[in-house]
Amino acid sequence: MAVSQIYAPLFEPIQLGPVTAKNRFYQVPHCTGLGHVRPRAEAALRGMKAEGGWGVVSTQETEIHPTSDLSPFAEGRLWDARDIPALRLMTDAVHEHGALAAIQLVHNGLHATNLYSRAPVLGPSDMSIDTNQPKQGSAMDKADIRALREWHRAAALRAKEAGFDIVYVYAGHGMTLAQHFMLPHLNTRGDEYGGTLENRVRLTRELLEDTHDAVGDTCAVAFRFGIDEMLGPDGMQAAEEGRAVVELLADLPDIWDVNVSDWTNDSATTRFQPQDGYQNDYLTHVKQVTGKPVVGVGRLTSPDLMASMLRKGLVDLIGAARPSIADPFIPAKIEQGRFDEIRECIGCNICAASDNLGIPIRCTQNPTIGEEWRRGWHPEVIAPRKSDSDVLIIGGGPAGMECAMQLARRGYGVTLSEAAPEFGGRVRKESRLPGLAAWGRVADYRLNDLQQRANVQMFTDSELDADQVMELGIESVFLATGSTWRADGLGRNTRRHLPLIAPEARVFTPDDIMSGRMPDGPVVVYDDDHIYLAGVIAEQLANAGRKVVFITTDSIVSSFLTHTLEQHRVQARLLELGVELRCNRVLRAVSSDAVSTVCGFSGQQDLTECAAAVLVTERTRNTTLFDQLKGRGLRNLQQIGDAAGPGLIADAVFAGHRAARDFERPAEQSENDWFRREIIDLREEMP
Repeated sequence: MAVSQIYAPLFEPIQLGPVTAKNRFYQVPHCTGLGHVRPRAEAALRGMKAEGGWGVVSTQETEIHPTSDLSPFAEGRLWDARDIPALRLMTDAVHEHGALAAIQLVHNGLHATNLYSRAPVLGPSDMSIDTNQPKQGSAMDKADIRALREWHRAAALRAKEAGFDIVYVYAGHGMTLAQHFMLPHLNTRGDEYGGTLENRVRLTRELLEDTHDAVGDTCAVAFRFGIDEMLGPDGMQAAEEGRAVVELLADLPDIWDVNVSDWTNDSATTRFQPQDGYQNDYLTHVKQVTGKPVVGVGRLTSPDLMASMLRKGLVDLIGAARPSIADPFIPAKIEQGRFDEIRECIGCNICAASDNLGIPIRCTQNPTIGEEWRRGWHPEVIAPRKSDSDVLIIGGGPAGMECAMQLARRGYGVTLSEAAPEFGGRVRKESRLPGLAAWGRVADYRLNDLQQRANVQMFTDSELDADQVMELGIESVFLATGSTWRADGLGRNTRRHLPLIAPEARVFTPDDIMSGRMPDGPVVVYDDDHIYLAGVIAEQLANAGRKVVFITTDSIVSSFLTHTLEQHRVQARLLELGVELRCNRVLRAVSSDAVSTVCGFSGQQDLTECAAAVLVTERTRNTTLFDQLKGRGLRNLQQIGDAAGPGLIADAVFAGHRAARDFERPAEQSENDWFRREIIDLREEMP
């Protein structure tokens, strides 16, 4: 199939220094939680991107030396030659599909905790490191700088030996020593590496020159640069010092990979940055100055936007991290005109949360990410059916829709029954809350797929009881009946003392709010969940003109969202809306006109006057139908998603996917999937 002329520029080769990329799709460096700890899984994940058509596939940040130790997080590592074989697994997997392999070398400077290596922390100046660890960094002297340059050069040579085609110098995200030297609030030196911008950029220039000298004959040298700190006059701005850096370095890199800083801005969630291509305004300054190819990012999911950016000369390559996680096959699908099959990134940052939690990568849209090696899962391929069995799935939320879609792809006859008037379950409901509209893509993608399959029957407004299920005569039933938010205040901090809820109290749950039932007058939102829903509900109520007091058992609002890089924005948004915040308080009682709480530390009591309370504590699994069907002779009866264990939407999608893959599979094979892991080599260490 010929590529449409509209999208043809996306598939033109491009010269990058001494190497050539086969197209303009560039998977920029992103973390996976696999790295040096799970190199086989890392190679399989990156190889899948290459199979999906990406012209360049990059590693995550890769430490060059023990003084840049990011333990306990499993990033890349290239401390010495012993790391080369693990990285060669990745380059071989990428090269197998005709893509270029890129490695992002890094020294993290004041961002390195060195908890494993116990090495001293190095920085441009004496100061605290940027994480909550009891350490300070020491100002590097000239010998330290010479050593750093040699470490970087040696790592570049090892990268070349490992088979990489592109080698990075990295000055972005507020996390790297090269960038720390650039920023005047971190660099207070008085020598030739401090003071003027030219002096502060000197180290980066030297690293670029050293890398070119070491590997530039066969490898392209890329420069990843945070051009704007998004702090206005308090930080580097693209139109001022950011542009000046590009002017100083201009054509020295073979590739400019440009984004905004820090990571919370570069990977902003759709809740606070809904526009795809939201970084485009910061890229114009680069193309005006350098003649070298430029990579741009900004959660790019639209093929039309990608093609437009190339036509306008804004960028030369389409960079992506999160979109390439949600769908590793975006390039292939665009090339083949299968646009409606693209799993668009929803910008929820569950991928970022995985990295911050130190676990293998997860994705709400793509349940196969990180499971390519461990479970052998392919995002586009699934084993065919093993029998002519038909399957009934009750519940059309994220778990039910994913399970139905994958079973239909396997070739089974699928009946999907949903009690509500529309499919989507909690995804559809939550997507109507402030800032969460993009989450509807989870349902839209699956609904579109299901509606095109002849072996799928779909019914809404179809609540089934046990007798009706048995009358259908389908012997394999998956129950994705979800869960319901509690109204009694029971949660992780009230299990010893169940709150007293007066009969006349006006108590609401998230289910009430999402169904359109809104309280009048002043309202308390009580959060013992700590994820995102309580904060979103408080925002919706404040937008509707309610006086809101947000009470949480935690020390900050929506604390889990520190992992998704947006907690600070949530708390700021609520304060801007006039929401009163009360932290470290545990619910004791709700009456008709007040909520009683106690301090989680002192036990001091407090009374908050209100007309109503929204309780966001925990959920009750909807298991009634499952209990009624047990023992009635069904060949397969299984609960999935929130009905089996309430969690994130990503957990529900994963559960539905796994259930579909495991259907009619021997139980011992499925069980073994939990235990396939990469074992540490116990051979004697080299001296």
